[in-house]
Amino acid sequence: MSEFAGFPVAALDFYDDLELDNTRSFWEAHKHVYAEAVRAPMEALCAALAPEFGTAKIFRPYRDVRFRKDKTPYKTHQGAFVAVGASTGWYVQISPRGVTTEGGFYRATPEHLARIRSAIDEPRTGTELEQIVAALRSEGWEVGGDRLKTSPRGYDADHPRIDLLRHRSLSAVHDIGFGPVVHTGELLDVVRADWARLRPLVEWVARYTD
Repeated sequence: MSEFAGFPVAALDFYDDLELDNTRSFWEAHKHVYAEAVRAPMEALCAALAPEFGTAKIFRPYRDVRFRKDKTPYKTHQGAFVAVGASTGWYVQISPRGVTTEGGFYRATPEHLARIRSAIDEPRTGTELEQIVAALRSEGWEVGGDRLKTSPRGYDADHPRIDLLRHRSLSAVHDIGFGPVVHTGELLDVVRADWARLRPLVEWVARYTD
């Protein structure tokens, strides 16, 4: 496998065009661009990160449209995910808007969500997560996820960590964008540093989703 050298400009151009013409005919005419400019660099990036973080799943480019109103067949981004628990781990993505890194949990079974909320409720572990999230926010990370509008059953609205308890998913995102670093091997160091910074969040959640 080739050494990671960044995503070429052709990768961003490919997704710009796919957003405008998300058809099988476009895909068939340009799938070599996807293979060479998107898939191959993503595989090289994930291979370089694997010794430190684990083996990534590189997602298929096809959308599951069986139960969706939007029947466009292809994803307009390419993502890869390293799992350390159920729907918990590190993520990297390239799209027309450039590269983003992310980490946290994206879905939770009722059992896992109950365990996460119990840990948030407990002062020691809950305060630990609160401090992790506050530190990430102070550094410019966007912390978000699916949240209840009301308090989860069993927890008072005036709970000191009610904002965290409302989360049904929780992740921190860094938008690297489409600056020059995206097209160089230095992007590997940026993604590695981002994932390392997210390790406290990912490992906190993994205790309860593993």
